Formats: sequence, C-alpha cells, structure tokens
Amino acid sequence: MGLPLYSVEALRALEKRAAQTLPPGTLMQRAGAAAARRIADTLGAPPRNIAVVCGGGNNGGDGYVCASELARLGYSVECFALTAPTTADARATEATWRGSGGRVSASIDAARWFDAVVDAMFGIGLSRPLQGTSLAAATWINAHPPGRRFALDLPSGLDSDRGAWVGGTPGVIADWTITFIGAKPGLFTGAGCDAAGAVVVEALGVETGQSAATLVDPSDFASVGRPRARDSHKGDYGNVGVLGGGVGMVGAPLLAARAALRLGAGRVFVECIGAPALQFDPLYPELMLRPLSGLARIDAVVVGCGLGADEVARAALERALGFPCPVVFDADALNRIAHEQALRKRLRARSAPSILTPHPLEAARLLGCDVAAIQADRMEHARELARQTNAMVVLKGAGTVIASVDARTWINPTGGPALATPGSGDALGGMIGALLAQAFAPIEATLAAVWLHGAAADRYKGDVGLVAGEIAGYAVQCLVDLRATTSS
Repeated sequence: MGLPLYSVEALRALEKRAAQTLPPGTLMQRAGAAAARRIADTLGAPPRNIAVVCGGGNNGGDGYVCASELARLGYSVECFALTAPTTADARATEATWRGSGGRVSASIDAARWFDAVVDAMFGIGLSRPLQGTSLAAATWINAHPPGRRFALDLPSGLDSDRGAWVGGTPGVIADWTITFIGAKPGLFTGAGCDAAGAVVVEALGVETGQSAATLVDPSDFASVGRPRARDSHKGDYGNVGVLGGGVGMVGAPLLAARAALRLGAGRVFVECIGAPALQFDPLYPELMLRPLSGLARIDAVVVGCGLGADEVARAALERALGFPCPVVFDADALNRIAHEQALRKRLRARSAPSILTPHPLEAARLLGCDVAAIQADRMEHARELARQTNAMVVLKGAGTVIASVDARTWINPTGGPALATPGSGDALGGMIGALLAQAFAPIEATLAAVWLHGAAADRYKGDVGLVAGEIAGYAVQCLVDLRATTSS
C-alpha cells in the first residue's frame, strides 16, 4: 500500500487524541526537533546562516523549537516573527528561544540573504490567502536560490486537502517539506507538486489509522509486477480494440494501439472511423486495422482517441457503450458524453467496468463547471465524477488523481512536465486497455498504467522533448524492472 494521505479533519483528530496522553507542548517539541535534524542532515556541517520565519500559531511554535535545535547543533540562526505567538505552546517555545539568547526580528530586511530559510508561518489551518507581511515573507523566501528553502508541515499558502493555493494567491515554493504526523493530499497534486519539493514525513510517535487517500505505489498493483509464465502465448494476454480516428485524426488511435501493444496485449485491433481504407501501420505492422464489430473476441476497448464529433463518431461511441468488456473512455468520447444526457445514462448503466481519463477541461465539461473549479479541488471532483458516471476516473494532470466508484482515492506521484505533449493521453488510454485485456483487475490495471506512464517520464529525465510515441517504450522498461525485482 502506498503512503497514506490524511485530511485536515483527520489530522486534527489524531493530534488531539495524541495530545491528551502527552505533556503540553510535546508534539511541538518533537516536530521542531525532527525538522532540525532533517535540515541539518540536508545542509551538512555548520557554519550555516539560517533564517526561520515564524507565524503566530503552532506552526510558528514549531519554528522556534526548530531554531533552538539548529542553534544547539552549531548553526547561526535568526527568527523573524510576523506576529506575536497566539497559542500557549507557541508562546512557551518563543520564550525558550529568547531565553537562550536567540534573536527575534520583527521585520524582514529584503536585502538580507541566508544559506537556508525555513517557512514556519502557517500550517494546515490556513483558510485565507496570504497577504501583507506574510505574502511579502513568502516572496522573500522564494527569492532565495533553489536548494535553500524548507517548509515545516506545509508550504505556507497551500491548501492541505486540495493542493491549490488558498484564495488563488501563490505562496511559498519549498525545496523540502518536512510534514508532521501524516502526509497531506495537497502536497502531491496540483500546485502542491511544485510547492512542496521533496516531502519527508515525521510521524512524531503518533499512531495513524485509515486515510482519505493514498499515493500510488507498485504494491497497489502487485499482480502486474509479477513475471509472466514461460508456458504462455499471445492468446493468454487478451485482445484490445481501439476505436477512434476521425478524419485527420488517425494518429491518435495509432498511438493508443502502439502503446497497448508495447504494454503486452496479445493482439491489438484498430478501427479508424475516418480512414476505413487504412489497413496497415508501417511503424507497427503487428497492429490489425479492421472494424471491431467483426471480432469474435475482444477483452478491452479504448474509445475516443481522435474520434471526432460527427454522427459517425456518435455511432461509434454508442457501439463502445454496448461492449460487454471493460472500456476506457477518453478525449472526444468524454466530450460527447458531457453534452448528451442519453449517452451519459448509457454509461452509468453499464455493468462492465468503465474507466474515464479526462484532463481538467474534459472533467469540467462533464461536471458542468470550469477548469478553475476542478483544479481548486481535484480529489473531490474526481470522486464526484466517479459517483455520477459509475466509472473509475483518472483526472490527469500534476499529481493525477484516480477515484473509484466506491470513493477510494489515489494520487499518482510519478511523472512530470515531459508528459505535456500531444498524444500523451492516447498512450495512457492504450496502456490501461492493454492491462485490462490481460485480465488484471480494473483498479490494478488503472493504477499500474498511470504509475508506469508517469515513471516513463521520470526515466526519460528531461522536462521537454519526450513525444507520445516514445512513452510506452520507457514505460515498459519500468515494468520490466519491476518484474525483475519481483523475480529476484
């Protein structure tokens, strides 16, 4: 199972329960000390000049403890107080810091620079956008060169549950986030992907339970990572049908089909509705181009890649809705379903598994809202779309969110901007279809394909230059590595 992700409500309950069994201020002491150790391990031996920017709440209290511990380790530390402490525990830690000779400045001199700067302004409870001195402090923190910025619990200004900037105002961009008790969803999706940097969890000795979501991990799709039996043949690995390719868009279904082939489907059939005369893919002659309606067996269908919006496209989508096997709905299929209530009803009534793979704009069309609303709460909108459509939903983007019909939710930690290329989604659709055809459970097939799709970009390493036709090749290398690890 991947890393559990906890909502603000759950974290507050865990913290309250733990605090009832501990002396006052214990969790704050543990948090500040743990953060100091992590920062020291990252920076190396003193001397280093470190600034700790403290807010008035408990996050600021964590900052004063962190400052005390860093000073004890030999670092030169200065605290900047945006406001006076507002909680008893924070006041106690500030008094301890001052009592040890620690320096507290009431304002930041924007011309001063430090070897490292620690954001301890706001934790998980922030409900208003940064403004005034806190916004100026965030700007000053961000102006420090990369590699020098640490956030305690959460980068200030980020919504812990949603991964969006509170009120739409960008805040601190950290290189490392040392988060306490449990990881937060907002650190791994949307704006949080850039704001959090590398995330380290310090549990502080608090026992945790069930979580709102988890990060996708190979253990979530263990069966996909098992090597194939030697005594097997292509018929054991299923037939995938790809349905799309309206006039001028034949490349999209070919990208999906090629990805399905690379991810291990036994046979891949392609029906290009806008080019019925096309019978051969010179790059992948293994693909079979023919109408899906004439096939005796089909184990998974991918529909929508370059499908188009004419009546021929609509008829093709209606056929796909009637297939008794798992179907992946992507691109133009989603747009058509968004605008036609009859098609939506047919989707919801399907008894076979359905997987929807919208990007934020497609999700907004399906839910009748705008992209900004989707991005402001990616997890909840993915869950709502799954509820409305009776389908598993893959809401693509930074920190792709996967939601099942029963409201289980995952965030994918792999991938990056190299995937922002035409046809990337087509490749993902084909990869999901390939794993579905191999009879992996829909949840495992979807989680595995999304993780491998992102891992392909990580393996590529660059942030530009990866084209969609290359994604499956990198992805299958990642799958081979997983299976080699499993068999060793």
